[in-house]
Amino acid sequence: MLILIIGLDVIGENPKRFAVVSWYNGKLERKGEFTLYRLIRFIQAKRPDIVAIDSVTELGDDLRKFLRALPPGTKLVQVTGRPGEQRSLQSLAREHGIRTTDRFDPYEEAKLSALLASKGVGYEVLAFEDEVIVKVTRGRSHGKGGWSQDRYRKRVHNLVRDKVREIEDRLKRADIPFDLETEEKDYGLARGEFRIYASREELAGIVRPMRGGDVEVRIYPVERAELGFAPLKGEEAVRERRSVIVGIDPGITVGIAVIDLSGNVVALYSERNMPVGEVFRFISEIGHPVVVATDVSPAPGFVEKIARSFKAQLFVPRESLRVEEKNELLRNLGIKVDDDHQRDALAAAYKAYLRLKPKLEHVEAKLREAGLSKRADEVKALVIQGYNLGEAMQKVARRERPREEEPEEQASVDVRPYVRKIRELEERIALLERENEELRGIIREQRRTIERLERRIADYDEEVRRKVLRERELEAKVKRIEVLEKQLREAKAVIERLSRDLVKVKRMNVVEIRGSAVPLKVLRVLSWRELERIEREIGLRRGDVLFVINPAGAGKAIAEELVEKGIKALITEKPLPGPVKEVLREAHVPFFTSEELDVKRVDEFAVVERETLERAIEELLERWKKEDEEREAEKFLKLVEEYRIERIKELKRKAEEELRGS
Repeated sequence: MLILIIGLDVIGENPKRFAVVSWYNGKLERKGEFTLYRLIRFIQAKRPDIVAIDSVTELGDDLRKFLRALPPGTKLVQVTGRPGEQRSLQSLAREHGIRTTDRFDPYEEAKLSALLASKGVGYEVLAFEDEVIVKVTRGRSHGKGGWSQDRYRKRVHNLVRDKVREIEDRLKRADIPFDLETEEKDYGLARGEFRIYASREELAGIVRPMRGGDVEVRIYPVERAELGFAPLKGEEAVRERRSVIVGIDPGITVGIAVIDLSGNVVALYSERNMPVGEVFRFISEIGHPVVVATDVSPAPGFVEKIARSFKAQLFVPRESLRVEEKNELLRNLGIKVDDDHQRDALAAAYKAYLRLKPKLEHVEAKLREAGLSKRADEVKALVIQGYNLGEAMQKVARRERPREEEPEEQASVDVRPYVRKIRELEERIALLERENEELRGIIREQRRTIERLERRIADYDEEVRRKVLRERELEAKVKRIEVLEKQLREAKAVIERLSRDLVKVKRMNVVEIRGSAVPLKVLRVLSWRELERIEREIGLRRGDVLFVINPAGAGKAIAEELVEKGIKALITEKPLPGPVKEVLREAHVPFFTSEELDVKRVDEFAVVERETLERAIEELLERWKKEDEEREAEKFLKLVEEYRIERIKELKRKAEEELRGS
């Protein structure tokens, strides 16, 4: 992955100036000399991944201002180590195979800082908690009052409410934990304030600032009371602090459990409303987690956040641990806890340890053979992070070798080059002071111009706002009219259809009342479920006539059920399956198609002329009767023929026997 690193070193004070070198894809480029203001503008334009410096104390009182001005995703790195444990740039460069030249050249120092940072050397300066305050408020004043202003105020409060709901929904979808406070007004919200437990980088693309409209969204990172320092590479933390496995149970009350790489419980703690920063610091004071574990699957966003902050492996069980399983794990440990949150956190940590235990025991056995048992935890931690055993043992073995002592500086130094440099710098300072005074005059003139233009913009903005409000109201009314016209057209179409159906129903009612029509019970399909529905809703009695829209797929069983129910006849819109026909024919239950009887149907209601139905049934039964008689006659003739043939055979056999006897 390609990254951009900016290396810095201070050239001089009053005004503070910096030598700037960039490192990109292995290429170094000298960018020149920058004042603090120009440097901040340059960094905001280039958005580097890392700004590297040998010591942040060189920024002096401007350190906090510089950190606040860094764009999201840009890290400030002190390459010489955390405060109190710093080493010189030259010794670090020799250790990492970087050639050095003039140690008094600011550009050389800036280059070394960039190269060391590119190799993962150094500590990131942490100025902000992993928490962000997001405030959603109205963008403009509502004015002095009046009916129009009241309506506008209510509209703005509704917009604030909608924006709060939108941000809340996005945070939930991204699984980012947060707290929300709101102030209700006019059936909407006057303001909403989120406390989000995530860094600015994690919120990129999820929550965006908005200014200048009816609704404003402002984002405020929460600053740390004291600066923190986090290593760029996980193995640096492994070398400096003991490695541990951490289990976390997030929620209103946060539970934390810490065990070492031998399975011993180091710490148990729980606290209500514990912020992410406090959780991070509590764990950091105990050790460096190589594994962060949870007892639920999938992992909560809060736990993922802690794992990412420490660059630790995230352990998630294949499925959420049951209460019985957690209690069993604690019984094996022989540990009693103060509450369920500590129990859940400890169960998660111990479950992660059990998953890693075979690998850790194998590593420990190999280390005993190699005589590195004293550094077992470091090797185990590196193996967990992804190194193979050989690589991890080599790293630890190299660390045990004493560092080469740095050569003592020579006592005598030729100061003449530095005197010449000082004179050049004094001349440059005088030149810059004159240039600075000229620029101050230009700035004063530009400020007067800006104030004049801002007054004109304010007057114009008010006029535009009124015009926009009128246009928006008109647009909303036009859209409302279009929606109502569409609804009206749809309602008219429904009314017309219902009117036609009503006329048909009235005609059918008249026919039924006169007794000249037979009502049919309508089934959509010929199935058991549909038959149960008819029996449940309107009942099914002997002598009923059924009308089936689609009988396809029906079989003998359901046909036998209809015969058992004693239906008078069956009318279908589509042809009946063969098995159903056979059963009905055998039971002498008439069946017809709707075309044969001219059935009239509206939705779930259908009728047929009584005279037509009775005549059709009578004709069909008469035809079936004749067919049955013909079949019976054929059967009788067949039996007579069979008897005659058998009698002839019998007579022949007797005649043959008499001939043989004589």
